Amino acid sequence: MGKVLIHPERTTGVGSGLIAAILSALIMGLGQMYNRQWAKGIIFLIAELVSVYLIITSLANNIWGLITLGDQPSRMEKVGRLYQNVPGDHSIFMMIYGLVALLYIALLLCFYIANIKDAYRIGKKRERGEIGNTFRQTWKMIGNQGFPYLLLTLPAIGVLVFTIVPIIFMVLMAFTNYSAPDHIPAKNLVDWVGFRTFTNLLTLKSWSHTFIGVLTWTIIWAVVATVTTYFGGILVALLIEQKGIKFKGMWRTLFILPYAIPQFISLLIMRNLLNFQFGPINQYLRMMGLGSVPWLNDPFWAKVTVILVNMWIGIPVSMILVLGVLTAIPRDLYEAAEVDGATGFQKFRNITMPFVLFQTAPILIMQFAGNINNFNVIFLLTNGLPANGDYAFAGSTDLLVTWLYKLTLENQRYNFASAIGIIIFIIIAAFSLYNYRRSRSFKEEDMIQ
Repeated sequence: MGKVLIHPERTTGVGSGLIAAILSALIMGLGQMYNRQWAKGIIFLIAELVSVYLIITSLANNIWGLITLGDQPSRMEKVGRLYQNVPGDHSIFMMIYGLVALLYIALLLCFYIANIKDAYRIGKKRERGEIGNTFRQTWKMIGNQGFPYLLLTLPAIGVLVFTIVPIIFMVLMAFTNYSAPDHIPAKNLVDWVGFRTFTNLLTLKSWSHTFIGVLTWTIIWAVVATVTTYFGGILVALLIEQKGIKFKGMWRTLFILPYAIPQFISLLIMRNLLNFQFGPINQYLRMMGLGSVPWLNDPFWAKVTVILVNMWIGIPVSMILVLGVLTAIPRDLYEAAEVDGATGFQKFRNITMPFVLFQTAPILIMQFAGNINNFNVIFLLTNGLPANGDYAFAGSTDLLVTWLYKLTLENQRYNFASAIGIIIFIIIAAFSLYNYRRSRSFKEEDMIQ
């Protein structure tokens, strides 16, 4: 009988992928060591040992604290003849520590899965008779093919720590009773209450009336402010670009000035100019016998005023965008339309407006979302005033975002503010995604490539 020659590496590598994966699933790094990748295996093993130590010493307690939010508040105890403050549990700190612990566990789980996949992949290479990379080769590969991912790691960590964690923390606060005066740590504990905050916001008379009123005005404000600034910018840009208009550079500069000046300076100046009693505008109106206008003192006039002032600030932005689009429209289209006898309005409707909308539709959606959260104009010009006796912690011109500000920094109603923040996010995200996907800029994005 003839002898059968079997490659030694293939014999020893039969089932290596599965064996390595099982070993790495039991203890991180064992699969890598089985695959003779000693340095990588030691790194995985050290990561597991450190993680187990952290879980036993602190992370488990932090997660339990996230669940309970504390058992004992700060209190005064009598020591001899004196009372001494005894520190207790701080529910908000426990929530933050628990959230960080959960985040660490989630990252550890991803690392654990990557460890198993890596061991299985290298084991499969051994089954095929291939040799896995050494630690030096792996490090070199990371520096070459993986260099973009290496550079993106630091920004990704920054987004995770400074963006995602605060957002999750805000969402969690909406499901607690964290508010003044009865549930402010460290004197009092905070408890999980489920959807009670959202229920109270929509059913309690004072809160629901305020929420519906402020939400209605926020939507009206966002629509009117966006439409007026957008079409106002188009109108100004078209007027400047008309044939026969002289000193175009001067007109552009003149209309850009309100945008170039810091917005908070412009708004504070306008607030003084529109003062009912001492403002120069009302003084001139009284001198002409026209009487005074309650620009910022009457609920209706205050809303009209913020829209007019926002037009003064926002039209230059739209004008700059539209001027750039107008220069990109081929002149041949207008010449062909003139040959066919098209009027100025027909050229605007069939040529200019489609081009402008195609190029600026995403920016228009962004402007609408920005106006929902337009904190500066409302807060600096009216501070949400005039007061409204039917509203809870809000004025007649308050938007959801300025109401949220007052609930947090002025009245410590953090749970209601968090619930409002979630509602704002849902409104903006749903509107922006829906309208952007329906815009021609999204449907015909390959047209300009």
